[in-house]
Amino acid sequence: MSTPLPDGMTLAAEASGPRRRRHLTWGRVARGSVPYGLILPVLLVVGAVTAYPLYSLVRLSFEKYGLFELIAHHGPSVGLKNFSSVLHDQVFWHTLLRTVIFTIANVGLTMVLGTAIALLLVRLSTWVRILLTAGLVLVWSVPVVVAVQVWYWMTNYQNGVLNYVLTQLHLGNFFQHDWYATTFSQLGIVTAMIVWGALPFVVVTVYAALSQVPRELIEAAEIDGASSMRVFRDVTVPILTPVLLILTSLSIIWDFGVFPQPYLLIGQAHTQASNFLMGTYLFEEGYIKTDFGRGAAISLLMLLIVAVLSVVYVRKMVKIGDVE
Repeated sequence: MSTPLPDGMTLAAEASGPRRRRHLTWGRVARGSVPYGLILPVLLVVGAVTAYPLYSLVRLSFEKYGLFELIAHHGPSVGLKNFSSVLHDQVFWHTLLRTVIFTIANVGLTMVLGTAIALLLVRLSTWVRILLTAGLVLVWSVPVVVAVQVWYWMTNYQNGVLNYVLTQLHLGNFFQHDWYATTFSQLGIVTAMIVWGALPFVVVTVYAALSQVPRELIEAAEIDGASSMRVFRDVTVPILTPVLLILTSLSIIWDFGVFPQPYLLIGQAHTQASNFLMGTYLFEEGYIKTDFGRGAAISLLMLLIVAVLSVVYVRKMVKIGDVE
């Protein structure tokens, strides 16, 4: 004869027993596939746009493809010779190291200054914020070629406004000072120009993210006696982290392969192995020397390096998504 279990034990037994698996229905499958169906057209378009060029680039990197092969639309296969030639080139390794340091400096300055200006915008009055935002948008809208001409005029050693201003501020005698005399000063001017052009996007994006920080959390932290730095570190930064990671990843991609600014600002006559960045190195090896197969190999190596540089930030974004 079975003894009835108390109510609590009955509920525990039911809870610990095997659960029934929910049967899949066409309606449930359809609802679950809606998000994938929405992004499928985008994936197809992106795949169609990038698949063939990437395939052609890979195929070209295994061929000897110079000017004559370009005219004939056919190049003989050379296997891994192009990659071996690049990897055994000391100029490539020196350029890679220089570009990595250049990228770190650009991304670091852009993110720090952009975040600081965004925090400043929050504290400004409405009219001042509108004027400053309009100025940032104008900077963002200036074409690269026009910006290069403006910066070259400002840094010209004969009549540049930068030398005049620095001399008038009694920071030294900068009369006819040549900012393009050394590799360090050349890349320094290029860095200043790139950071200047990248700041608007970072500032506007971070400012938009700051508007999502709950005011109640900040007020609660301030009531508990937290300092402004503590509030920023413990309340604001965790909310901004996903946005900052995305901006950092995009900045790494943009700054590592940058080409127009250094090439146009330094000039073809002064572009040499000592001031090569990966973009200018690729242009010189692939187009100036008309060795398109070697240029394709350099392009693929750049793509791989950017992927390696960005993997840390991508993993962090995935972890944040899993937590949320």
